Amino acid sequence: MFPNSSNLGRPPFPPKYQQQSTFFTKLPLNIPPSLLSHQQIIVPPIHFRTAVLSRALLSGNIEATPAVTPVVTLQPVTYGSVSPVSTSDAVTSFQGRKRQSQQSVPDDAKRQRIHSHDSDTTVVNQAVPLPEERRRSFPSPISIQSPVLHAHGSPALIGCVPPLQDNLFPDPAGTRLPVAKDELSQQILELFQVCRQQASDLDRKELCRTELQREIQLIFPQSRLFLVGSSLNGFGTRTSDGDLCLVVKEEPVNQKTEARRILSLVQKLFSTKLSSYIERPQLIRAKVPIVKFRDKVSNVDFDLNVNNVIGIRNTFLLRTYAFIENRVRPLVLVVKKWASFREINDASRGTLNSYSLVLMVLHYLQTLPEPILPSLQKNYPECFDPAMQLHLVHQAPRTIPPYISKNGSSLGDLLIGFFKYYATEFDWSHQMISVREAKAIARPDGIEWRNKFICVEEPFDGTNTARAVHEKQKFDTIRVEFAQAWRLLRDKKDLNCILPLKAAKQKR
Repeated sequence: MFPNSSNLGRPPFPPKYQQQSTFFTKLPLNIPPSLLSHQQIIVPPIHFRTAVLSRALLSGNIEATPAVTPVVTLQPVTYGSVSPVSTSDAVTSFQGRKRQSQQSVPDDAKRQRIHSHDSDTTVVNQAVPLPEERRRSFPSPISIQSPVLHAHGSPALIGCVPPLQDNLFPDPAGTRLPVAKDELSQQILELFQVCRQQASDLDRKELCRTELQREIQLIFPQSRLFLVGSSLNGFGTRTSDGDLCLVVKEEPVNQKTEARRILSLVQKLFSTKLSSYIERPQLIRAKVPIVKFRDKVSNVDFDLNVNNVIGIRNTFLLRTYAFIENRVRPLVLVVKKWASFREINDASRGTLNSYSLVLMVLHYLQTLPEPILPSLQKNYPECFDPAMQLHLVHQAPRTIPPYISKNGSSLGDLLIGFFKYYATEFDWSHQMISVREAKAIARPDGIEWRNKFICVEEPFDGTNTARAVHEKQKFDTIRVEFAQAWRLLRDKKDLNCILPLKAAKQKR
């Protein structure tokens, strides 16, 4: 997650050309403990070497471990820059957009605020640790107790996005979820409650991140390892993979050359020294290269990239969308489960990645006659500034209040409407999905968008997150699936007709 360091979470990058760096070093010294994520908790060291020796002693087979790990010092590399997506001035209140051709939902459908006393998104003033059970990292006789941080004198927070050190995934019995008044909505809620990521799932990923960071820092001493993606953005499931971003320096990294060189060293570390705990480390030479591997202890698959810091920023943008309206997460989860079951959720096979699916759901909720979501980047530009220092990214959205929508549609009606929108209303040939603008906009005429069948704008850097869909046959398959799901749900009002619930719950 957000790694610890010697100075309250400040990654100690050296000053560039003997000058003070402006990337990570402006964190105020008087930040109250409640603002620190549990990624910044200093954990007593448990090293892979200790775990290796422990396992060897138990098995009676002691092997020598490498005595020296080479240290690599990266020289600053200038690799151009990407112009951030411009955002408009802040708006003082949410006034959602309306489709002129449709009528508005009556005002009396106004929903209750999410941050009621029994909400799972209520922010508390005292930091709450992750699960109370003792945490064990990699096999070792040592176990770690999650420390408790107390906030002394920290101001009350009114936002709806839970801070990272709080219990992200509370007991479902105390969770405030949308009221289900029909069978389809009830099916969606039940699937969400069974399949959503639990605190114990996140804890396992965080323990792996902590140990890997310690080992990688023996090679890249100034690096930090961040947990990003669905594990933190609120849209994870019990079986979600873990996404890791290794930040090695403040300057951008050339993904075609330097990132691959760094990942080659990481892959070598995983396949040699850490082979007892990491299996199948594989370097994937994509546009953003990654090392794919599996942690044998937590049984979690991970993707690790280098300096793809956009992933850190969009993690907390999506996290805010997830928690400002309590219908968002159940809808996203069921759409992801459906797409996976229908085999249209795999970018490596030319279909949609999960990030694009999430953005498609958010876009749909933004463009309803009475919107259920706003554009956070327009209404709170200061919280989602693409130039914000990374160590502040997770703190900025915490005071954003819930979005109060007049749209009282049920989960079932919203799911049917989602499929209908993309099956019959959205113009795939001429429009681009933009969560940043909270509307469909004209497709740009750049190379990024040329000859692409689906255009989904990345909210920060403006690239196409759905660029993997580059074959007409795959695009046609996706459109057919949306149309078929809409017709089946419209006629039968039963989630089982598009997604076998028993199998989906077992897979989780």
